[in-house]
Amino acid sequence: MRRLLLILSIIALAPISLRAQDDIPKDWAQRGIKISEVSVYGQRPMKDIGTQQTKFDTLALKENIALSMADVLTFNSAIFVKNYGRATLSTVSFRGTSPSHTQVTWNGMKINNPMLGMTDFSMIPSFFIDDASLLHGTSSVNETGGGLGGAVKLSTLPAQAQGFGLQYIQGIGSFKTFDEFLRLTYGNNHWQASTRVVYSSSPNDYKFRNHDKKINIYDEDMNIVDQYYPIERNRSGSYKDLHILQEVYYNTGRGDRFGLNAWYINSNRELAMLTVDHGDDTDFDNRQREHTFRGLLSWDHLRESWKLSAKAGYIYTWMAYDYKRDVGNGIMAHMTRSRSRINTLYGQVDGEYYVGRKWLFTANLSLHQHIVVSEDKNIIRQDGGKAIVGYRKGRPELSGSVSAKWKPTERIGVSMVLREEMFGREWTPIIPALFVDAELSRKGNIVAKASISRNYRFPSLNDLYFLPGGNPDLKSESGWTYDAGLSFAVGKEGVYSLTGSASWFESFIKDWIIWLPTPKGFFSPENIKDVHAYGVELKGDLNVAMGKEWKLGLNGTFSWTPSINVGEPRTPADQSVGKQLPYVPLLSSTVTGRLTWRSWAFLYKWCYYSERYTMSSNDYTLTGKLPPYFMSNISLEKSFSFNWADLSIKGAINNLFNEEYLSVLSRPMPGINFEIFISISPKW
Repeated sequence: MRRLLLILSIIALAPISLRAQDDIPKDWAQRGIKISEVSVYGQRPMKDIGTQQTKFDTLALKENIALSMADVLTFNSAIFVKNYGRATLSTVSFRGTSPSHTQVTWNGMKINNPMLGMTDFSMIPSFFIDDASLLHGTSSVNETGGGLGGAVKLSTLPAQAQGFGLQYIQGIGSFKTFDEFLRLTYGNNHWQASTRVVYSSSPNDYKFRNHDKKINIYDEDMNIVDQYYPIERNRSGSYKDLHILQEVYYNTGRGDRFGLNAWYINSNRELAMLTVDHGDDTDFDNRQREHTFRGLLSWDHLRESWKLSAKAGYIYTWMAYDYKRDVGNGIMAHMTRSRSRINTLYGQVDGEYYVGRKWLFTANLSLHQHIVVSEDKNIIRQDGGKAIVGYRKGRPELSGSVSAKWKPTERIGVSMVLREEMFGREWTPIIPALFVDAELSRKGNIVAKASISRNYRFPSLNDLYFLPGGNPDLKSESGWTYDAGLSFAVGKEGVYSLTGSASWFESFIKDWIIWLPTPKGFFSPENIKDVHAYGVELKGDLNVAMGKEWKLGLNGTFSWTPSINVGEPRTPADQSVGKQLPYVPLLSSTVTGRLTWRSWAFLYKWCYYSERYTMSSNDYTLTGKLPPYFMSNISLEKSFSFNWADLSIKGAINNLFNEEYLSVLSRPMPGINFEIFISISPKW
């Protein structure tokens, strides 16, 4: 009964019309325009009461056009990006949790793979993202459930073009890498249309020093007199990626906006050989292909007193993994022929309204209906026929929330969120979240924030049904998260601005799901861990105008993230209790510096990760941990403006100090490499 009442209350809230804040414009398109300057002084938005979030500015998203969102997160946030190699799977560890504990939305629609529960950020070009932010811990409950670590919000925006526009960028880099970028725009007072295309290709055969192999040097008597680590090339790691994004927006000029977003991906990637592989790369073919379409229709209805929006979307993904090997006679035989098809239908309704300047009420109801077919078509029966092994499952995911945000005074804000979710036929208990913030001092804009929330994450479809190994008896992961922090903002107009924040978080997660080996020879997931994750996050941002034409920007992040298994030992030999979780660095940090003069821009980016354990026992053997590493990238750009076009030339050096490192065990990473980009934007 209470679930029915919750859904009815969500639906009932949307059409209610109450008086809103006086400063909300009627024109939705005008309200959506992004302003580049940093606001140091001003009223805090009621929507952001108590939230801990990191917003990426446009410069961070576009500073290197060839970057994926994995690279943007690596150098502009303190979360750990687990990278399996250049142009390969990239996932994130948010506040000491696993990749499946981070929810990712694109224009409001969840894009986590329902089979795996996670998102590959290497498949998201930053060129396609206009607005991005991280919602840390409890703050993710405002957006969606299941984000035990947090959530990543990705969005596109109308181009704000007048007439026709064109931008073309050609990139050429090391390892015969070619990147091409095209954007066509058209706009007037009512219509905004944009077409973006990205095509990237490379043999990806970079050199690296293989520390997993040793070559002996012999004297004349065949005695070993010395050893060295060989220099090898990344083998079988080529890729070809095509992305096309079409957007059309229509603004009535009377508070209504209609939108269409369509994103197509065509990817063909080889999976590179490991550093421990000794075979010939011509003896096998290890390849992953993907075709994905994401389509979204949206309607935003804004009036002076309330707002209503609705969205409908569809996602289709076809994925193929093929592993073929020479059986000794020159013929390549299929060892694995995996095929997966995912169809997702999506719908969402949002409503919000204000009561004076002190109350804001919001409601949200969303539905994702997944239909998944996963097969391995290469299993041979005893009678010689083909036995298709896999699963065919459908699962609806319903999520609803209501919230009330209250500002009794200009300095104090309180927000309460109630969310409930259904996966299949199972419902979560009510997911509550409470947020409080208070302005401690107007001088320095010092704001204190605190929050607490409960959260749940249902097992992924592979966790439940994968053959062999799926466990349909898995329980949902659940946890409580606490946040507290301080932020400040000071500055002098036209001279400098300085903002910063420090926060403490603590999470207790029960029934953590992990895949473990079984006596039958395959892995299977179990609820075996209770995890205590806690730590500190720091952020700072400084912008200085040094004279009339010099500008300096600095920003940095730091996190300390213990993530400890506090469950019971499974066996007397279990040494994982009390230890840091695998592939979760205790320390991580980033620094970005940007110096501009006239039409020149110099950028320096640095990131650091402490050692990561590869085993739950935190074994200190050679393969039990990966050493810490830092990364430095620089770029220099020169812009030209002519009557007929705007031009720019940019050169970039990645891994400036030729650091030898691994992000994942036995996955080689490139040394120093170079890129150059030429951009042209004609003036019609």
